Amino acid sequence: MRNGSSLALQLKGYRLATAEILYRLPDHPGLLQTYVWQDYDIAPRYPVLNRFLDFWSRQIEGPLHSVRVAGRDIVSAAEMRVGTLFQIH
Repeated sequence: MRNGSSLALQLKGYRLATAEILYRLPDHPGLLQTYVWQDYDIAPRYPVLNRFLDFWSRQIEGPLHSVRVAGRDIVSAAEMRVGTLFQIH
């Protein structure tokens, strides 16, 4: 996770992004394996995901086949209210 809390990141425009990465097994290129990646990122460019995919291409033997990305705003600045009190019993 980036520096700071998830709420602070969300208020800066980050959203929870999930990527389904399909890649070929090095020893069996006819088979595909799935890897699920999740982190806070900024849509639509997804710089955090792109850095991860660049790392994958350079360091991991399994060649990428495809990547599907889904992003979701969890909270926005408009949803935050100053002075809200949360109580836990």
